[in-house]
Amino acid sequence: MRKLIALALLAVAGLAHAADDSVYRAFGEKAGINTLMQDFVVRLKADAKIGRFFKDVKSEHLVQQLTDQLCKVSGGPCVYEGAPMAESHRELEIARADFNRLVEVLQDTMDAKGIPFGTQNRMLALLAPMHRDIVTK
Repeated sequence: MRKLIALALLAVAGLAHAADDSVYRAFGEKAGINTLMQDFVVRLKADAKIGRFFKDVKSEHLVQQLTDQLCKVSGGPCVYEGAPMAESHRELEIARADFNRLVEVLQDTMDAKGIPFGTQNRMLALLAPMHRDIVTK
């Protein structure tokens, strides 16, 4: 009986988490995330340390993919239709330092948009599991 109750509680907690769109709303929903990603992509491409990874990527496409991805992971109604992270990053030889720099650029972008530190951390926590699929070196 205890196992059944524990499983039921886990299921309810999972549903509550899946239905939690507070991060999505805190970022201004899809329009706010899109505005953030437009600035982020400009900063990524201009970055001396990691810009090389993005030089041949069309900015509009990258903005759209990132917008959909962040929208989905933050609890919004978007559908991410891009390639899985492991597949799209497999051949890029991305080191931990490269990934960390990307996070720094994202934090700088969020700071520039006035997103509170706690809200930033909530989004970063949702994105953190992607690390294992992106770092390949």
